[in-house]
Amino acid sequence: MEPIITVEHVTMNFRINVSRTNSLKEYFVAKLKGRLRYENFQALRDVTFSVQQGEILGILGRNGAGKSTLLKVISGIYRPTSGSVVTRGRIAPMLELGSGFDYELSGRDNIFLNGAILGFDEKFLHDRYDEIVEFSELGEFIDQPIKTYSSGMVMRLAFAVATLVSPEILIVDEILSVGDAAFQKKSYARMMEMMSSGTTVLMVSHNIDQIRSMCQRAIWLDHGSLRMSGEVAPVCDAYTQWLEAGGA
Repeated sequence: MEPIITVEHVTMNFRINVSRTNSLKEYFVAKLKGRLRYENFQALRDVTFSVQQGEILGILGRNGAGKSTLLKVISGIYRPTSGSVVTRGRIAPMLELGSGFDYELSGRDNIFLNGAILGFDEKFLHDRYDEIVEFSELGEFIDQPIKTYSSGMVMRLAFAVATLVSPEILIVDEILSVGDAAFQKKSYARMMEMMSSGTTVLMVSHNIDQIRSMCQRAIWLDHGSLRMSGEVAPVCDAYTQWLEAGGA
């Protein structure tokens, strides 16, 4: 069967300004004088793997390993410097906190804004509005500007909209670590429901037990390179042992 996600030889380079400029004025002065200095940072190095439909793939690695960059490349937010990504089906990405939200608008307005970005039409969102608010547990706060929300409130709203229906591909970056224990339990149940309906899930989590319990396969990124991939247990075991040994 053809994979739903195919990542082939993906490399992602960033050009980083390393000049000591503390203001926009200093930046333009340095630019005019030719004093700007850049360094290339390679966030991903020749990464290749595939994911089958309905599979739940965990992505392991320390901070800076390239996990979030990889999710953004697969989501289409970044175009890889080299290599290719092919996805088949609608993607619902839950990445940076509140991405796709306008912080000046209310939670109500952002349901329709974020829902439209995810491909839901206005009538569908109107019909499911009460369900979204109920799941997010925002209640009377739904008409307040997003900028007044806590990070947990923003992510609860994002999760409620993104999981309104089962997308073909759900991309999750540390979502289940947000909110109180009761909401984490409810989010876990919603995720399991989506998984059982055939949604393909890519998830990043620093909680190894969460990866073990929810995923079938895992990949381990180290300094942008794919260090190991395969069944979830041996990959988690190898990664845990590496961490316990100092992660060198």
